[in-house]
Amino acid sequence: MADFVNTTTTKTAVRDLAVPISDLTSFVTLVQNILTNNPWGCTSYQSAGQTLPALVQTREYYSGRIVYEDAEAKTVGQISVKAPTAAAFNTNVSTIVAQAALSTAMGGTPSHDSSEDKFSSTLRCHDANGELYIVALSRDKIRLSSFEADTIRTSLDTWADAIPALA
Repeated sequence: MADFVNTTTTKTAVRDLAVPISDLTSFVTLVQNILTNNPWGCTSYQSAGQTLPALVQTREYYSGRIVYEDAEAKTVGQISVKAPTAAAFNTNVSTIVAQAALSTAMGGTPSHDSSEDKFSSTLRCHDANGELYIVALSRDKIRLSSFEADTIRTSLDTWADAIPALA
């Protein structure tokens, strides 16, 4: 009987942030800075006859909630908000908060509880050594996955060490 034999050894590493990224704007700025400046030195590559970008955002997700409080500051209701982009999230939040009919139905005043917001962005990078790896950023951690070379993790560690918000 034949056995499976390892042909590669991929790794995963997680960096838990000491303090969550403060807000949506800071998170979006961080991701945009990575995509614009390519701090990890990702390189474009060929696949199926096409040139693919060095670094690409493959997924993003944003969620939060609107809390309704009565005159005594007691929570009387809440609405969860989920969106595929930061712009959609901001639009959803401002639209819900502005809806007088919802405020009346809930019996309270709405406010966006941004302390509970969740953000995530998944980036795919093609390393100069030929590896494709994934970096998933969220408000409280960074996950590096599908890499083999320890130099990739070391490079990401060095980059993150230089950014105070990622300590």
